[in-house]
Amino acid sequence: MLKLINAGLGRTGTTSLKVALERLGYGPCYHMFDIVGSEERLGQWEKIVCDGQPPDWKAVFDGYTSAVDGPSAIYYRQLMEAFPEAKMILTVRDAERWYRSTYDTLYQFALKSEENPPPAGSRPARTYRVTDTMTWSGLFDGRFSDKEHAIEVFHRHNQEVIRNVGADNLLVYDVKQGWEPLCAYLGVDVPSEEFPHANDSASMQNFLRQGFGVAGPAAAGR
Repeated sequence: MLKLINAGLGRTGTTSLKVALERLGYGPCYHMFDIVGSEERLGQWEKIVCDGQPPDWKAVFDGYTSAVDGPSAIYYRQLMEAFPEAKMILTVRDAERWYRSTYDTLYQFALKSEENPPPAGSRPARTYRVTDTMTWSGLFDGRFSDKEHAIEVFHRHNQEVIRNVGADNLLVYDVKQGWEPLCAYLGVDVPSEEFPHANDSASMQNFLRQGFGVAGPAAAGR
């Protein structure tokens, strides 16, 4: 049963938040990596995103306590309805750095898949179909390469989350703020160790290169 949902888009520190939440007792935490790494979960999201099948959200997130990254950000309103007691977080970051980080990592997978389509039915092909339908052709209307448009969508998404989620149940959060605001919001003690900083752009590029053969340009960010 989900107790916490993050509505922040990918590359806003979602992996660092995942690690932090699991340290604070909100694990396991559902992330896009959980879809990419599982045949069953990838199949679930193909039905939801590409085929438009009404999901059983409790079954989709069975065994998870929190959710961050792609699906939770795009489907946050549906998840709020399915899990009305869940706390909400919106991870944010500087828009210019968010765009550069996303362009240099996740978007390179999209570009490579468009230029050299992976074999039909393969894991990369199915992953691209889900992410393109949900994000690149969906949220960004097929115009992510238009920087101004992408940043406008980024700001609009964040503003809509703030507008749609009551202020008493939303933490607008930059992971650079560390443990204190997150722990205060959750009502838990601040851990003694440093806040995790996971999945910077170099790590994401390495993941895409190993898993999907994507070699994107170098970039700083998270």
